[in-house]
Amino acid sequence: MDLDAYSAAHRERWERLDALARKRRLSGAEADELVELYQAGAAQLSQLKTTAGSTVQGDALSVSLSRARLRFTGTGDNLLSQLPRFFLVQLPAALYRLRWLTLVFALATAVIATLYALWALGDPRVLANFGSAEQLQQLADEDFVDYYSVNPAASFAGQVWTNNAWIAAQCIAFGVLGVYVPAVIFGNAQNLGVTAAVMFAHGEGDTMLLYIAPHGLLELTSVFVAAAAGMRIFWAWIAPGARSRGQALAAEGRAMFTVVIGLAIALFVSGIIEGFVTPAPWPWPVKIGIGALALGAFLFYMLYVGGRAYRAGETGDLDEHAAGARTIAAH
Repeated sequence: MDLDAYSAAHRERWERLDALARKRRLSGAEADELVELYQAGAAQLSQLKTTAGSTVQGDALSVSLSRARLRFTGTGDNLLSQLPRFFLVQLPAALYRLRWLTLVFALATAVIATLYALWALGDPRVLANFGSAEQLQQLADEDFVDYYSVNPAASFAGQVWTNNAWIAAQCIAFGVLGVYVPAVIFGNAQNLGVTAAVMFAHGEGDTMLLYIAPHGLLELTSVFVAAAAGMRIFWAWIAPGARSRGQALAAEGRAMFTVVIGLAIALFVSGIIEGFVTPAPWPWPVKIGIGALALGAFLFYMLYVGGRAYRAGETGDLDEHAAGARTIAAH
């Protein structure tokens, strides 16, 4: 091979490749051109190394190809520059995809909790299984309310947030098993139903509802979203569609990891409300209004902002920027 002649014949295209790889923003046509130049350049670099070994021209082309590759993988982006896209597009889109499953788990919880409460209220022998008469009276008269104020507000809020965020993360991490999420939802609904039965049986049903409402609106919704995310991962394994199971699990796993971050923030807010607002000596309409406002903001973010991002083609997959690189590899 005449190295100089070969380099001269392709220099213009290599320079164009390098120029596009350095360009800050690319149009659609320029992105397509960069893909084409990358493919051709990779083949030419392979030929150079095969016939001439390590050369100055080959090293320069290799640098240009590496720079072009980074444009597709996005690994050269500054982390801070990605935050607006994450919070305005990726996270809400991932949440939006879970809207119907979230509703299903909310309804399932309401039905199971109601059935357990009615069952326990309808038969004193069932209530007796949950403790002695004195213990249940103590729970209804003192323990339920004291739970929200026995510890300092800040430490209680932190403890609640850590516990709830851990449960949400487990729902998503172990969702692929298929049985973990239903078990968590059933157990949570059962506890709600039993507690409601004890409180209503002792004439304190209104106390329970008032104390749960401020923080529970957002907290329970976050748990339902986590359950929905876990089941999405399970369903990606069961019915991957046109993708392989590995590809489907990887894509859903990345998108649902996005949800973990969002739920950690939502549960932090509900923990603050539970620690500082629920036990506060304020009028109940004010406290419940704060909880309703927090839930409304979450639903607006999930349904309106997320719906707009989803209809624009976003899925919440953190690795979407690597699609160009996968396209290149496929060719």
